[in-house]
Amino acid sequence: MISRRIIRIKVLQILYAYFSSPDNSINNSEKELFFSLQKTFDLYHYLMLLAIELNRYAERRIDIGKSKHRPSYEDLNPNTRFLNNKMIAALRDNKRLEIYLNQSKLSWVNHPELIKGLYNELVESDFYAEYMKNGDNSFDSDRKLVDQIFNQIFLPSEELEQVLEEQSIYWNDDTEFVVSMISKTLKKFTEFSRPDLPLMPMFKDDDDRQFAKDLFRKAIVNNTELRALVDEHSRNWDIERIAFVDTLIMQLALAEFLYFPSIPTKVTLNEYIELSKYYSTEKSRNFINGILDKALKDLKTAGKVNKIGRGLIGEV
Repeated sequence: MISRRIIRIKVLQILYAYFSSPDNSINNSEKELFFSLQKTFDLYHYLMLLAIELNRYAERRIDIGKSKHRPSYEDLNPNTRFLNNKMIAALRDNKRLEIYLNQSKLSWVNHPELIKGLYNELVESDFYAEYMKNGDNSFDSDRKLVDQIFNQIFLPSEELEQVLEEQSIYWNDDTEFVVSMISKTLKKFTEFSRPDLPLMPMFKDDDDRQFAKDLFRKAIVNNTELRALVDEHSRNWDIERIAFVDTLIMQLALAEFLYFPSIPTKVTLNEYIELSKYYSTEKSRNFINGILDKALKDLKTAGKVNKIGRGLIGEV
């Protein structure tokens, strides 16, 4: 579930903290890295719970309407299509999700105003109005609505983003990625899915878990060499004015060129240029691209880039 891009982002963030702190410990920082990755996995389950809570809130509103002293016709005959959404029911009944939420003690109980606000946004949306009057009661239609809730209600919500930031600093840059993973998860469900249907694992495989550890440690252990390479290829620039995060991005890319033989250099270049779009200015992105391209050519000429297996993809 946690992609290598997210791993790279988390490693960058923890490295920044490591080199910025006077009390840096590789072991403690590595634990922080994996705790950060675990929090991303928490958010994956936490946001699925939020969709369930939205459904429960809708049910409570209907119950309140029916119990009014003088209920209207609409109160007594509500449109229950959203309450009966089969995709949300599948999430609510999923044992893997239930077990994870119970073990992690994740809950939205302290955020009733957020749920109310998100629900109001939902019922005012055009796609919800269309869904509620549409006669298509298929599982696909229900799943499409839930996917729209995540992408068109949760993802752009500033209020939700603020609540998440207040709960954990590790969730500041995770929402977009986690929502994309939830969208992929929803596609696994059908109306015949069993309650024990597996959700996404934290890591795709052991290689990804090891990649996180190795990238972090190699960037620290070889920091002097990697920083020297950045300095060498930045001679025409004022080194003191290069943003620290830009330097770290380049050092991580260089570490992959040198110490990860199975990762194609083109993949590494693309990934760190993409990271620079989020953590650097436009001017810095062009600078990073130019420095890495030049450094890679020089390293190849010196015979220091040795790729094997799938790492040879794209190499001449």
